Amino acid sequence: MNECILVVDDDPEIVNAIAITLEREGYQVRKACDGLQALDQCLDPAVKLILIDVMMPRLDGLSALLRIRERRNLPVIVLSAKSEDTDKILGLSMGADDYVTKPYNPQELVARVRSQLRRYTSLGDVNAEGRRGLIVNGRLSYDPAGRTLRADGDEVKLTPTETKIVDLLIRHPGQVFPAEEIYRRVWHEDAYSCENTVMVHIRRIREKIELNPKEPDYVKVVWGIGYKMEQHG
Repeated sequence: MNECILVVDDDPEIVNAIAITLEREGYQVRKACDGLQALDQCLDPAVKLILIDVMMPRLDGLSALLRIRERRNLPVIVLSAKSEDTDKILGLSMGADDYVTKPYNPQELVARVRSQLRRYTSLGDVNAEGRRGLIVNGRLSYDPAGRTLRADGDEVKLTPTETKIVDLLIRHPGQVFPAEEIYRRVWHEDAYSCENTVMVHIRRIREKIELNPKEPDYVKVVWGIGYKMEQHG
């Protein structure tokens, strides 16, 4: 295992407790006490995942998250004492891959870390035929091997979770996937109240690839059923 995880929280007791939990599972842990330290440490390619608190001095977690996304494409799990859906949606919409509420359950935290790392390091739904060449769909071109998406020739910066969703939809143009199915395939977890989580990621993908996100040409909703990738010549 030995993946390196960066834990960011201004409470040293929480950082140390999380570090002990993760180290028992075989992970390496690095520590930071605010968003600015996190920005410095996230540049190290050894860091494979970030756990970051929201409320911190100097630079809060969500502001740091936006800057981290400009530098690295790696899983980020937000830690917060706030459990309201609006706070979770805000964190996800700003680029988080998952959200854990404090006080956290150590087993749940480890499970979410493991799930995010699994999705980050593997392509999941293997389709060897599709991975041999570029998938072209109108303005979009997707390289399955490199997990890179381009729109009008320019690379689209996607988070690991967004990449998994695009990978699923673009391989099956025209096929409608219910939100529950997308969640199961991408998060590798049972889908309970997953509609908001999937919707937020779909919206962010549209903002990155559509000419008019409010009237999408590619990632479309089929009301009452799910989402699909429209095929274009």
